[in-house]
Amino acid sequence: MSKRSSRSEPKSPSVPPSEGPFPRFVRRGKVKEVWQTAPDEVEFRFSDDISVFDKKIPSLIPHKGETLARTSAHWFEMCSRLGVKHHFLSLSAPNRMRVRRVEVRPDVRAFGPRPRNAFIPLEFVMRYYVAGSLWDRVKAGKVEPPELGFPTGKTVTYGEKLPEPMFEVTTKLEKVDRVLSPEEALRVGGLSQETFQEIREIILRIDEAIQKEISPRGLVHVDGKKEFAFGPDGEPMVVDTFGTGDEDRFWETVGMADGRFEEFSKEFVRQYYRQTGYHAKLMVAREAHQEEPPIPPLPPQLVEEVSRLYTHIYERLTGTPFRTLEASPSGSS
Repeated sequence: MSKRSSRSEPKSPSVPPSEGPFPRFVRRGKVKEVWQTAPDEVEFRFSDDISVFDKKIPSLIPHKGETLARTSAHWFEMCSRLGVKHHFLSLSAPNRMRVRRVEVRPDVRAFGPRPRNAFIPLEFVMRYYVAGSLWDRVKAGKVEPPELGFPTGKTVTYGEKLPEPMFEVTTKLEKVDRVLSPEEALRVGGLSQETFQEIREIILRIDEAIQKEISPRGLVHVDGKKEFAFGPDGEPMVVDTFGTGDEDRFWETVGMADGRFEEFSKEFVRQYYRQTGYHAKLMVAREAHQEEPPIPPLPPQLVEEVSRLYTHIYERLTGTPFRTLEASPSGSS
């Protein structure tokens, strides 16, 4: 994805071994709560909160949590069909997801030479088009055309398809994400070169399947981020959530040839705060290491629009009409 300014909390929590009682509250992030439901399982409880630029907006978006949970489940089920290892177990309620527990530590070396059930503290970003923060870097001259696979001297424009997918890795457990060199990524993630390449190939395989599914519905997968852990067998498995309007960027196919790129993500929420001037003030404060200004709530009409966007994204990505599901007893605490 274009590496988004928005960064959600780590979604694979550090949970000390416990015999109960369950469920047991672990922690609360920007957009969800994490509960331990068994010694080797946790449950993500997605809220209707929304965040951008590492800031939680003081507005609730109806149905957002449910659409994220159900869209994520859709893609994890696709991973099962592809034979891709992952942590997903089941939907325990419309906005709740049971997953295999993995441990999180800032220093992967603490897990020893052969980690098991251990979170890899990195975000893996795959880009297929020039958009988002990549476009910001291109405009600022921080990324040159040859770095993207284009010839020297080419004028790169917004929305161009990259000659080859661009693979970037950023930090995950730091306060603000930063792009890492391949060498840094191997060190921070405790990865071998072989495992690093394996993760890249897994992402390409998943994204190819996503594009194949959404193409008949008139969508293009522009970019996206994924997270991984070392599974029970020490092999990489997909964790977190992916393929939603929060982690990934999608465009309408119609209009692209004419230079029109209609977003199917929460990007227009970011654009709202750019247009109001809040983003500029926030960036000035961060650059100066000053206190950050509080983010204002969304106007009521925009809240309604964002809610419709999330349910529409769900329908277009999964091919299933959105109907609110009834909570099941297993999802109660």
